[in-house]
Amino acid sequence: MSKVVFSGIQPSGNLHIGNYIGALNQWVKMQDSTESIFCIVDLHAITVPQDPVQLKEKVLEVAALYLACGIDPKKSHIFVQSENPNHTSLAWILNTITPFGQLERMTQFKDKSEKHEANAGLFDYPVLMAADILLYQTDEVPVGQDQKQHLELTRDLAEKFNSKFGQTFKLPVPVISKEAARIMSLQNPDNKMSKSDTNSLATIYLLDSEDQIREKIKKAVTDSGSQISRDASSEGLSNLLVIYSALKDWDLNKTYDEVEGKSYGEFKNLLADLVVLHLSKIQKKYHEIRSDEKALRQVLGEGRDFAIEKSSQTLQSVKEKVGLV
Repeated sequence: MSKVVFSGIQPSGNLHIGNYIGALNQWVKMQDSTESIFCIVDLHAITVPQDPVQLKEKVLEVAALYLACGIDPKKSHIFVQSENPNHTSLAWILNTITPFGQLERMTQFKDKSEKHEANAGLFDYPVLMAADILLYQTDEVPVGQDQKQHLELTRDLAEKFNSKFGQTFKLPVPVISKEAARIMSLQNPDNKMSKSDTNSLATIYLLDSEDQIREKIKKAVTDSGSQISRDASSEGLSNLLVIYSALKDWDLNKTYDEVEGKSYGEFKNLLADLVVLHLSKIQKKYHEIRSDEKALRQVLGEGRDFAIEKSSQTLQSVKEKVGLV
């Protein structure tokens, strides 16, 4: 039986090249050898303020980008989180075995509550994420390094439930792509590239124009050096080299073989050409897919039906074990 893979992206802000390299491109590679379930996690998105009209549009935009980046609905299942009520049902049950102290230690809650009102949903975010994953008897979860702590909680809750009520959940394993896991801001390489960055030059979005892409790469922060060398490269330059390697599907050594000795300006031009070529293909597919909303909604509807059917088996077992049926 194939391994079950589950992952998702929030429909908040605009998807960027970090989402593509760190997540979507990894998912595409996984879907041929696994049972792949990819969610648009809109319930997670509303833990911080969202414009309702824009959120609905962003759900469809993200779905279309999943497909444009190579997620194949014949191989994978794509659905919207809020359309499967089993996620919130299991989350509530898992809440009853989740230690308050563990949630208090979550670094993402601390970070986000400094920027937004610290509501109960933001605090409880990791339990809903655990429910997302455990519902599908997931084997592997492709995640970024920043979500690893949440996945550790997921495993803890699965083990605790299994110990208390009998074997129910698989223990999911995080899959983190070492080199592509963290694409950093083009303007502040100490920070991860973000959908919500207020600096317009910091993030390359998947739907950026060619001019925007070239400007952002040209103005990307590097260091005071002039030529690329294996022996000395700043965090900013290293980030650009990682992006180049990922889009070429090379390791860093092969990239250095090609670009060592080139000036920063020459390399930035090469990178801009590569990013423009790569994203123009995605954008062409995206506009074709997004223009046929009926077909897009059909893909999401089929994904929802599959998700409800598969997850209902797990939820039924959980309810029986805790005495709710």
